[in-house]
Amino acid sequence: MAVVARAPGKLYIAGEYAVVEPGRPAVLVAVDRYVTVTVTPTEGTGHIISDQTAPRALAWHRVGDDLVVDPEQSPSRFVLAAIQTVEEVARSLGAPLGVYDLRIDSELDDDSGRKFGLGSSAAVTVATVRALCAFHRLDLTRMEQFKLALLATLAVERSGSGGDVAASQFGGWIRYTAFDRERLRAERVARPAVELLREPWPGLGVARVVPPDRLRLLVGWTGSPASTARLVDGVQARKRDRDVRYLAFLDDSTACVDALVAALEADDASGVRRAVRRNRELLRGLGEHAGITIETPALTRLIETAEASGGAAKTSGAGGGDCGIALIDRDRDIEALLAAWERADIRRLSLRVHPPEGVIDDAGDATAGGSLA
Repeated sequence: MAVVARAPGKLYIAGEYAVVEPGRPAVLVAVDRYVTVTVTPTEGTGHIISDQTAPRALAWHRVGDDLVVDPEQSPSRFVLAAIQTVEEVARSLGAPLGVYDLRIDSELDDDSGRKFGLGSSAAVTVATVRALCAFHRLDLTRMEQFKLALLATLAVERSGSGGDVAASQFGGWIRYTAFDRERLRAERVARPAVELLREPWPGLGVARVVPPDRLRLLVGWTGSPASTARLVDGVQARKRDRDVRYLAFLDDSTACVDALVAALEADDASGVRRAVRRNRELLRGLGEHAGITIETPALTRLIETAEASGGAAKTSGAGGGDCGIALIDRDRDIEALLAAWERADIRRLSLRVHPPEGVIDDAGDATAGGSLA
């Protein structure tokens, strides 16, 4: 019997770059574009196929319990990491491992395959983990599945914060703080994944955020894909000396995100707009200091036209292309703004918030946790 799971994409609202540091907050929202993973039992040889690569499929087979891929083929690193991480836990829990076909269908790209910047890697990881946990009948909490997805991404990339994974896993608006990647990476070498799922991760925190009531969220896509890993690595490479300006950016970003969350909880539309504008200023200053382009000319046009229409706008995510966001009063006419975006070759993405999913069962704020010692 086939198992189907899906996970939504995400957008960063505030806190980018700072959130890669343990315990530093960001606000994200899950959106209604999805990655769907279908797992179907089969025999002999299994296949991994994506709508982006069809009809070409990745073939695999088992040698004992090990999944073996033809070395000449090039699988999705995130999908393969998710499979291997889930199967490690399945073996630890004594679950039998079968052979299956895994199909991936994504709504997070345009018709030509260009990514919108909505977190496709995180969404496919979350959806794969969900589908395989159901397929192998693993009795894991939502938080444990989230940590499984984080372990999978940790095996692929060095600099990701995990915020995109959190948005895909929990839906809605969230406040997220990151775990200590280097500490967990060291623990991952020494200890099985199933042990790490069951204890607090210092720094990791996920909490619901009240969505804005009087503001609507608009998303514009510049049509220019950006490399999040390259941009984040560029900042990380320049901050290793922990210079004063970088530390000030972290503190200012934390204060900005906290002000945004407080304004959202108070339904203070003016306070939300102030926080969004402040975060834009911080990111522009960081880009200048690090020598990277976070706000491209296209994103500047997106932001300035939104500001001229009474909204507050900024880049979303790492910048360097992809999307920008604007928060604007719900009763304001946005036709002139959308026309200006169209003249600037900025495409409005018709997105809605993917609703919250379940209870954030055992996340809390793990900054004081004594585990992973």
